[in-house]
Amino acid sequence: MKIAILGTRGIPNNYGGFEQCAEFLALGLVKKGYEVIVYNSHNHPYQESNWNGVELVHCYDPEFKLGTAGQFIYDLNCIRDLKSRDVDVVLQLGYTSSSIWGWLLPKNVVVTTNMDGLEWKRTKYSSKVRKFLLWAERLGVKYSDHLISDSVGIQDYLKDKYGKESTFIPYGAYVSDTPDSKVLDEYKITEYEYDLLIARLEPENSIEVILDGVSQAKTGRPFLVIGKHETKYGEYLKLKYSSDESIRFVGGIYDITKLNSIRYYSNIYFHGHTVGGTNPSLLEAMASNSLICANLNPFNQYILGKDAVYFSNSEEVSKVLTSIFKQDLFCKEMILNNTNKIHNVYNWDIIVQQYADHLQSIKGIITR
Repeated sequence: MKIAILGTRGIPNNYGGFEQCAEFLALGLVKKGYEVIVYNSHNHPYQESNWNGVELVHCYDPEFKLGTAGQFIYDLNCIRDLKSRDVDVVLQLGYTSSSIWGWLLPKNVVVTTNMDGLEWKRTKYSSKVRKFLLWAERLGVKYSDHLISDSVGIQDYLKDKYGKESTFIPYGAYVSDTPDSKVLDEYKITEYEYDLLIARLEPENSIEVILDGVSQAKTGRPFLVIGKHETKYGEYLKLKYSSDESIRFVGGIYDITKLNSIRYYSNIYFHGHTVGGTNPSLLEAMASNSLICANLNPFNQYILGKDAVYFSNSEEVSKVLTSIFKQDLFCKEMILNNTNKIHNVYNWDIIVQQYADHLQSIKGIITR
């Protein structure tokens, strides 16, 4: 079977969650004997046409010139190229900028789409953009032969709103190898004497709520904010917290080994995501021996259950920072439980097999 993966900026991952998913998924499927094509932006740092057995097709991506609008052109270019290739299944990771071109997808291939989170609920978008995203979601459902949900919550939503069944396949992670404490020297931090968050700096990720809590707590411990901050909102955050020396904006870090070590040696890892399904960064935190303090919402609770502490406001963040420590006995139990979930439920080997089973079951079944 030959599979084309659309919807990411490409692999190896140099951007975010869907790229990480595409990387592990493509490698895993190739090892199982599938032929896999992954579409990459033309300006991706990796410019070769093959990566560990995965065929890479670079398409022109004007996002660097046009911003978000460039993503729509990039997706169009990928679909236009796809029409000239002989593939059995198209796997779309997300639909935001590709679903408007769904009518151009080849008619003789099976299209299955990972519907991601509820993009139209993201508060960073204006009401007009949110209406567009809801429309794009409808198109994503319309032009797909099959749907994938990365959480039970998304699966229920698609059933209730569109009357569509979907296959539940979460994201995956691997339990981290032995961490490297030397990484900490680069950031002038000490084992278990710092806290952090890793996220895109966007309002719906509770960044401001968490940092307000950090400022209130006055623990004296460094607090690392890992994520690209050269944005309008990032500049706002840096200005707002400029007087708090404990808050350090260190930018994006895309080296997974380095990230895992930073997570491993942290005291508390804050996960503020409020929208979406099984978030990749949350699984990676669980796999990295992190003590997790998460935003209180059904998506996070489904994954973490009782194996985390939760917050809903900055006062609760402050209380966690001053009263809970990774070395506490009950915290060690939560960390161990989350590690076991990665081994037994969210392991990438298991997830790849679930995708392989899904692809085999839908091959040749076109319903649109």
